[in-house]
Amino acid sequence: MASLKEVRNRIVSVQSTQQITKAMKMVAAAKLRRAQDNILRMRPYAQRLNGILANLTGLTGGEMVSEYAEQREVRRVLVIAVTSDRGLAGAFNSNIFKGVNALLREQYAAQAAAGNVTVMAIGRKAQDYFGRRLPTLGSYGHVFTQLSFDTVRVAAEQAMDGFRNGDFDQVVMVYNEFRNVATQIVRTEQLLPLVPAEAAEEVATSNVDYIFEPSKEEIVQTLIPQSLKIQLYKAVLESNASEHGARMTAMDKATDNAGELLKSLKLTYNRTRQAAITTEILEIVGGAEALAAG
Repeated sequence: MASLKEVRNRIVSVQSTQQITKAMKMVAAAKLRRAQDNILRMRPYAQRLNGILANLTGLTGGEMVSEYAEQREVRRVLVIAVTSDRGLAGAFNSNIFKGVNALLREQYAAQAAAGNVTVMAIGRKAQDYFGRRLPTLGSYGHVFTQLSFDTVRVAAEQAMDGFRNGDFDQVVMVYNEFRNVATQIVRTEQLLPLVPAEAAEEVATSNVDYIFEPSKEEIVQTLIPQSLKIQLYKAVLESNASEHGARMTAMDKATDNAGELLKSLKLTYNRTRQAAITTEILEIVGGAEALAAG
C-alpha cells in the first residue's frame, strides 16, 4: 500500500491537472464562439458564390470551360490535410491521419506506391506527421496562429498553380467539418479538377434573364479562382471550429476524470491514514501491556 506522503502528492498533482484542464476548457469555449461565428458567416457566402457559378455555368451550356476543369488521367495527386497546431483535442488530429491513410489505401494506392502522392499540410500536427512519411508541398504549419483569408489564399494559389502546370492531376482536401461541440466529421472533397455543379442543368432550363458585363465567359473565369480559394478557406474555418469544439469536449472529460480520480485517491488516503492510526494504537497498547507484565 502506498504511503500517506505518496497519496498526498498524487492528490496535489491531480488537483493541479484538474485546474489546468478547467482553464483549457474555458479558453477553448471562448475561442469556439468566435470560430463558430466565423464559419456560420462563411457558409452562406460560399454557398451563394457556388450558386452564382452554377448559374453562369448553366447559362453557358452546362460546360465549365476552364484550365481548372481539365480532366486528366490521375497519375499525381495532391492531398491537402488540415489539422491543428496543437494537440490535447481528443481524436481530432488522429482522425485526419486515419482519413488520409484510408484515402491513399482505397483510392490512390497505385499513386502512393509509385511515390506520386504529395501532401500539403495545413497545421503543425499535419506537418509533423506527414513530413516524415510523404513528400510535402509548402510550409503551412502555423496557419492558425494568424488565421486569415490571405494566409489560406497563398496555399490555395500554390495548389492551383500545381494543377495548372501539370504537377498534379487531382487535388483533394481532407478536413474536419464542424457540426456541434461534440461532433466533428472527417470530410474528403475534391478541389481540382472542378466538378460540374449539379444545379447547372436546372438553371439552364430556367427562364432567368441576365445582363452580363463584360461577358459570361470572362465572369466565369474570374469567379472560378475565387471560388477555389473560398472552398479551401471554408475547409480551414471548419477545421478551426472543430478543433476548439473537440478540445473543449476533451478537456471537459479530462476534468470529470480528474474529479473521479480525486475521489478514489481521497478514499485511499483516508483508509491509509486510518490503518496507520490503528497500527500506532496497537503498538502503544502492546507496549503498555509489555511494561505492565514486566
